[in-house]
Amino acid sequence: MTITLTIERTPRTLQVGAQTFAVEELSVRLPFARKPVDLSEVCGTDLNKVFVTETRELTPTEFDAFASTLLLSHDWLSGKGGCIHEGYLCVEVTAPGRPYLYVNSEGFDYARHVAILG
Repeated sequence: MTITLTIERTPRTLQVGAQTFAVEELSVRLPFARKPVDLSEVCGTDLNKVFVTETRELTPTEFDAFASTLLLSHDWLSGKGGCIHEGYLCVEVTAPGRPYLYVNSEGFDYARHVAILG
């Protein structure tokens, strides 16, 4: 049995000080885990708004390597993320046949806060 979920994405422009962010806000709030080692530790209770700043498409092999070692350094996460308007600025991480991950690195080069969808 296959289930299809449709999550609405609303384009938004967020401004903090002199910085402007073009994002897509997800229509659902997600629970984020802080500093999870791998996907087995991605769970949380506090629901946060998700503002997608970019999407990173990986192969299934790359996704599995990333998801099993979330605390490793990744150049493509450096300088990304942050908290804004009761939500997280996130890199959306996708791969065929895998769940969607939402990563707020808070400027670091590792997956500091992670939510999973799917």
